[in-house]
Amino acid sequence: MSAAIPPGFEHAELDWDENGQPQSRRYGDVYFSRGSGMAETTHVFLQPNRLAERFAALQAGERLVIGETGFGTGLSFLCAWALFERTAPANSALHFVSVEKHPLTRDDLGRALTLWPELQLQARQLLDQYVAVNPGFQQFRFGQVTLTLLVGDAFDQLKELDAQVDAWFLDGFAPPKNPDMWQPELFEQVARLSAPGATLATFSSAGSVRRALKEAGFEIKRIPGFGQKWENLQGHLAASPKTLESPWFARPSPQPTQRKAMIIGAGLAGCASAASLAARGWQVTLLERHDDVAREGSGNPQGVLYLKLSAHGTALSQLVASGFGYTRRLLQNLQQGQDWDACGVLQLAFDNKESARQAALSDAFPPSLLRAVQREEAEQLAGVALDHGGLFYPDAGWAHPPALCRWLIMHPAIELLRHQHPVELRRAGEQWQALIGDELLAEAPVVILAGAADAARFSQSAWLPLKRIRGQITALTVTERSSELRTVLCAKGYVAPPREGQHTLGASFNFAETDPAPSAAEHHSNLEMLAEISADLHQRLEADTVDIDQLHGRVAFRCTSPDYLPIIGALADPARFAEAYAVLAKDARQVPDTPCPWLDGLYVNTAHGSRGLITAPLSGELLAAWLNDEPLPVPRAIAEACHPNRFLLRKLIRRID
Repeated sequence: MSAAIPPGFEHAELDWDENGQPQSRRYGDVYFSRGSGMAETTHVFLQPNRLAERFAALQAGERLVIGETGFGTGLSFLCAWALFERTAPANSALHFVSVEKHPLTRDDLGRALTLWPELQLQARQLLDQYVAVNPGFQQFRFGQVTLTLLVGDAFDQLKELDAQVDAWFLDGFAPPKNPDMWQPELFEQVARLSAPGATLATFSSAGSVRRALKEAGFEIKRIPGFGQKWENLQGHLAASPKTLESPWFARPSPQPTQRKAMIIGAGLAGCASAASLAARGWQVTLLERHDDVAREGSGNPQGVLYLKLSAHGTALSQLVASGFGYTRRLLQNLQQGQDWDACGVLQLAFDNKESARQAALSDAFPPSLLRAVQREEAEQLAGVALDHGGLFYPDAGWAHPPALCRWLIMHPAIELLRHQHPVELRRAGEQWQALIGDELLAEAPVVILAGAADAARFSQSAWLPLKRIRGQITALTVTERSSELRTVLCAKGYVAPPREGQHTLGASFNFAETDPAPSAAEHHSNLEMLAEISADLHQRLEADTVDIDQLHGRVAFRCTSPDYLPIIGALADPARFAEAYAVLAKDARQVPDTPCPWLDGLYVNTAHGSRGLITAPLSGELLAAWLNDEPLPVPRAIAEACHPNRFLLRKLIRRID
């Protein structure tokens, strides 16, 4: 799998003219017309794609997908958003997908957007969420408007996109200044991602651009240009779109006609799935066996935004990088200091192996996400003495997962049913029924199993390879001196700054133990871990004198998969899957033209392990995208790497019993 982080990633470097308009220092070109950026956007992109007419024609539950090849200052996105709000009917949706190799910093974006008072309502919302924008796929939600920003090289990002685009804005700096944005290979990706009859518009009228678009399958014509420019181009897809997906990772079809879902399990994965579906007009019933949400793995008082990354662009690393940004944007809806805090996270380089790993990471990721710090700076950041430097993640911190879960399910379309623990799922016509004996608890055409390892307790999902790992946290009462801890410290465990008078310390990692009660032995292990993280903080907390038998703690069971990736997607019938794709056991390169034998309407969202605070919220968006036939919020390869069918596929190819 290729690395998601482009080499030499940098934010845009801008020069500003006497009118406050930005120009790219790297490309020596303007982002928009010096005369009127909004008028140019309307003339070049909105009108040739007939967006006002198409927005007005949308029905309830329908969406229009726009693709763009240069986000720049976000002007075209904001203009399309404002037009959508003026012309589209209620309960329709706009999904805007844009790629940008050198995104503006937040300060530069804010300065640029002051140029358009007419767009300030939309601009303020964009700026409010414009945090943790790092390389890879970044998902933003603004009510009925979704922005998927692909940060990186246009060709590299588009070839990883799974979408059906209805209208294209081919933007970017002029071909002579930025030829990579106008290559035939990129236009082939534009055609691949286009819905039947998709339209496009661009300011460029260069002959090379026109010929390459025709070769890719578009009918192109010249139209009058804007301002002093003579011509622009307008077109539509004339050829049939190309599909490249494997049937076992294809989206189940047809989609359910009744937009109603039942979700079993009200931890982070379940609440996030409910929120993402409700935001798209679904009615959701959330079944929880306890008296409230987040009573198990999502119930700790402080969870850490812990980015366990790889310098090699692994699937998990790409998922974590995208999920981190999405979670950070969600957390801004909560009360900072009480429910979350962007205090930063220090990952300490506690041995030579960890030091080497961190050195590779600091070369692979931009300093806006992480940077190496020596011991002296680490101590200044943390407020306590340390034995090591490490990596500092300035946008990271801690969160109170139950608060996030409660916020996620505040939508009026979500109904929480407490003390409901179904033991059987039964298909009745087009409905799934959740039952205890003969008692029907709820029914819906779509079911999402989100109860961690309990997702495998039903006959249809019993084959899922889930593991439970016991973890125990220890709560330590804050002292006057320990209150000076300013960042989360991570090594083999973590300790967080105080919340409600207590530090959270943990968590143990126990495969063998299944007892749900806190143990003195694991409290003792956690205290030893604290001493390894910071002997100074250990002393400040007077940890040598605490009575271990009087310590408060909490036990929860992480749920993981064999490859440590979450399991997100539709479930198939294992026996019929093996029969349909038996040829793969002889030749794994075959792609049989056989539809996957789905268990219609049955989905799973689980196995987030110790990274659920980062991966679970985005997983709700991924499931909603599968169910609503939307652009995926992660690269196609990442969605496939997280798909349940990966295990059925491996079993066939490797002949695993």
